[in-house]
Amino acid sequence: QVQLVESGGGLVQPGGSLRLSCAASGFTFSRYAMTWYRQAPGKERELVATITSAGGSTNYADSMKGRFTISRDNAKNMVYLQMNSLKPEDTAVYYCNAQRGPFEYWGQGTQVTVSS
Repeated sequence: QVQLVESGGGLVQPGGSLRLSCAASGFTFSRYAMTWYRQAPGKERELVATITSAGGSTNYADSMKGRFTISRDNAKNMVYLQMNSLKPEDTAVYYCNAQRGPFEYWGQGTQVTVSS
């Protein structure tokens, strides 16, 4: 059974940091590109950051560059999103996604709220 389970969300003040984690199981994690998406209330889901299967390449949405870092540990079947200098507009549900060819899996999401 394929599972992606996000954790690490919560309430943080502007300027603060959070580290999201996504635990994968039920598929060959090391063969999949991993992506973090987010969806704010009333808005479409948007790409946050992606990392290739071996971790050799990453890509970020412009608004996250320099603040967010995606990483993965293929030995532990984990992907992470380090978020620094958080802003109120980063408030959203953050989703973990695994993709390889036609195969795509999603987690259930974790809420991040940036507010004073």
